[in-house]
Amino acid sequence: MKVINLHQEEKELIQLAVESNRQAQQKIYAQFSSRMLSVCRQYIKDIHQAEDVMITAFMKIFSNLKNFEHKGSFEGWIRRIMVNECISFIRVQKKVMFLEDEMHFEEGFSSMDSQLSVEDIQVLIDGLPDGYKMIFNLYAIEGYKHQEIASMLKINEGTSKSQLSHARKMLQQQINLLKKYDNGTE
Repeated sequence: MKVINLHQEEKELIQLAVESNRQAQQKIYAQFSSRMLSVCRQYIKDIHQAEDVMITAFMKIFSNLKNFEHKGSFEGWIRRIMVNECISFIRVQKKVMFLEDEMHFEEGFSSMDSQLSVEDIQVLIDGLPDGYKMIFNLYAIEGYKHQEIASMLKINEGTSKSQLSHARKMLQQQINLLKKYDNGTE
């Protein structure tokens, strides 16, 4: 019963926001803004730029809210718009250079050491070149398939696989360095 009530409340809130009810829009913004800023920060290092992109995405969300069909989760719909807006921003900034190389894709990426904190992992991901970081985030964090990534970024599927492979190798090298320092071998 509680789930049905929550779903109904969400539908009503969305409908009010569609009708330009500012309180409903503010409630949606308050409910999702911190999580969506985290999504934007996965793609955009500068916090101020990430905030700007998030606000732009929320404006798009509110102007296109009437198109939400209630088929999937509302948060998932918002998240997809955030990711697309981040990609658009990066494209405009011309920060992403996708390297077309023929490196073979390897799945051999060992799992990250459990001693690393989420913050440590985010710092390592932030240190990746922008193209690698974007592919890694879309694939490993957002759960997109290479075919979807290739379509979104207008690259070929092999490039997506190669960029992910490079990103994983770079992350693994950084993790190995951290382990060496933690073990006192360097």
